[in-house]
Parts: sequence; structure tokens; C-alpha cells
Amino acid sequence: MAAPVPSFAALVKAFWRIGWLSFGGPAGQIALMHREIVEERGWVAEDEYLEALNLCHLLPGPEAQQLATWIGWRLHGVRGGVAAGMLFVLPGAAVMLALSLLYVLAANLAWFEALFVGVKAAVLAIVVQALVRIGGRALGTPLRWAMAIVAFLGLAAFDLPFPLVVLGALALGMAVGSTRPHWLGLKPTGSAPQGPKPWGISLRAVATWGMIWVSPLGVILATLGPDHMLWDVGLFFSKLAVVTFGGAYAVLAYMAQQAVDTYGWLGPGEMADGLGLAETTPGPLIMVTQFTGFLAGWRMPEPFAPLVAGILAAGLTTWVTFAPCFLWIFALAPWMERMKSAPRLRAGLAAVTAAVVGVIASLALWFGLHVLFPAGQSGFPLDWRATALTAIALALTFGAQWSVLRVLAVCAAGGLALMLV
Repeated sequence: MAAPVPSFAALVKAFWRIGWLSFGGPAGQIALMHREIVEERGWVAEDEYLEALNLCHLLPGPEAQQLATWIGWRLHGVRGGVAAGMLFVLPGAAVMLALSLLYVLAANLAWFEALFVGVKAAVLAIVVQALVRIGGRALGTPLRWAMAIVAFLGLAAFDLPFPLVVLGALALGMAVGSTRPHWLGLKPTGSAPQGPKPWGISLRAVATWGMIWVSPLGVILATLGPDHMLWDVGLFFSKLAVVTFGGAYAVLAYMAQQAVDTYGWLGPGEMADGLGLAETTPGPLIMVTQFTGFLAGWRMPEPFAPLVAGILAAGLTTWVTFAPCFLWIFALAPWMERMKSAPRLRAGLAAVTAAVVGVIASLALWFGLHVLFPAGQSGFPLDWRATALTAIALALTFGAQWSVLRVLAVCAAGGLALMLV
């Protein structure tokens, strides 16, 4: 029996909590929402959740924030989607803004770096746990396992572009679905939904959210002109929002190249620091864009004060990064029922889900290597502090079944303590 639809206040309360607890990157955030919304509250069925996740994986932008928006839309329409999507992002945005300000003001960041050692170790354990959980649900057949392994090798060993991996899995899944759907563990679907196609809803969503997306750029162009730093920031991150398949890691190299070499907003080491900040705050890892925007405003503030310019640039970056996510969901979510009744498309999306497990595994490997073998460390390359704290985090996460916040707190305190050794 399906659970009753929650009140709007209950939805807001749930996503306010999720927004503050959503550590661990997309894998951890997707697992957290599954536990809170599907397992504990029963607001969304397991099949619906996974089908929505399939759709979000195919869209540009942070899939976890889009999934949160879809859950809100599914329960309370557009206002629910706006509330859930914004509450998923706002806590992390507030924390990132505070940390960005601390970053530019702090004269000595030794204690900050020590804190990061512990927090990154905890996040690594949380990502591994989420990978195990997502993989256990998504890899039910030998073909799904094979696709996850191929996706992992393609990204980790051969550095294939993320869109190519996704499109390849989609094409293979659709081909298999037309002849051997059971290879992907799919069952026959019922009849197609009746009634008119929701073209009107989708077109209104595109027009409305397209205007919301670009409206700040129009104000900047009219008041400050096309040569101002804010125009460059807004235009660059608007473009980035369209090509951000696979989360922050997938576009980090391109973003770093443009922000460092083309625009001169920050240095190479600062980009790595920004990713570290994003990894330790709740919300999507793509929040690293806000850190980049803040530094751009801080260092090119005219005609504003540095603090004002930094806040304006950070807010603009967050706006143009996440506003498109609402456009994609509100335009495409009404088509999900029809998508479910299309056998080949269902098979393609199921294959994408399996491939994304491999993608998450490659990101976990990348993150683990950077945590345990930090670049530039002299002597023995393995960081013994990060290794010890990661072992503790894994024991607390898998053995003691501790919550995310408790593991983060213990490992952060451990990082500060080991600074004295």
C-alpha cells in the first residue's frame, strides 16, 4: 500500500534536513535521499525513484539536485519541485560562501588543511558505502555488471569522455531491449498511457525557466556591459551548465583551464582547494563553481568593494548553475510515464544506470588516490594520516553503521589531532 502524499510542510522539513546532510558527492546524496524518501518515509516507490534517477543521469547538471527537484515535483507539483531543489542547494551554498570568505581572509591555513585530511577521509568512506548500496540495487544481471565494468575501465584507464560512455550505454541498452530485455532484468510493460501528450506543459516550462535562467545576465549587460567580470562569470558558467554531464569531476579540467588560464580568476592550486571545500560541504560537488565565482569577484571587484563583488559573483554563479536544472526537470518529468512504456527506451535507461555505477566507481578511485596519495608530498607518497583516518572512517561506516555527521565529526577531529604529531 502506497504511503499518503505528505504535506507541503513535511516536504520542506525533509529536504531542509537532507540539504544539511547531503555530503559525499552524488553517490552519497542519492543514497541519502533513497534512505530518507524511499526507505524511511515511503513517499516514492523504489521503481519510480530509480526511473527518475535514470532520467537525471541523462541530463546536464548535478543529477542529485535534479533528483531532489523531481521528488518535490512528484509530490507537490512545481512548487514542491522548486522547494525541494532549492533546499537541497541552499545549505551548501551558504556554507561554501562562508568558507570562501574564510579562505581569502585566513593568513595561515595549516589547521584548515589538517581539518580537510580528516573530512576527506570520512567522505571517501561515505562514497564507498554509497557505491556498494547503489551497485547492489542497479547490478542485477551479468550484462549490467559487464556494462559497469566497461564504463569504469573506459573512464579510469582510457579517459573516455563521460557523454560518450553514457551514449554508448544508452545505444547498447536500446539494442538489447528490442530483442533480449531479460538480459537487463526488464519485464514486459503494460499499454501506453492514454490522453494528450504534455507538449504544452513542457513548452511553458522551457519558456518560464529559460527567462529565469538568463534574466540576471540581461540586467548585467544593461548596467555593467559585456566587458565586466560579472558578465564573463555568468556567461561562462551558463555554458558550463549545459555540458556538465557526470558532475563536477567530469568538467573540472575544462573549468580549471578556462578559469585559470583564460580568465585569470584564480591559480591552479586554488582550484584544487576549491574542490576540497566543495567536497566537505553539503550539496552538489559542482558547488566548486561558486568558489571560483567568489574569487573572481573578490579579485576583480570594480566598481564594487571586494566583498560585495565576491558575493554577487558567487550568487550569480550559483543561479546560472542550478536554474537550468529546474528547466530540465519541469520540461521532461511529465513525459516519464510515456517513457516507462517504451521498451527500448526503458532498456537504454537501465543500461545507463548500470554504466553510471562504473562512473561512480571511477570517481571514487580518483578521489581515493587524491586523498591517500596527495600531490606534491615529499618522501613516501602515501599519506599515513589520511590512510589511518580512512581506515577508521570505513570501520565506523561499515562496521558500526554510524551516521554521516558522526563519522565526519570524528575524522575531522582526528585530522586536527594528527596535526600535532
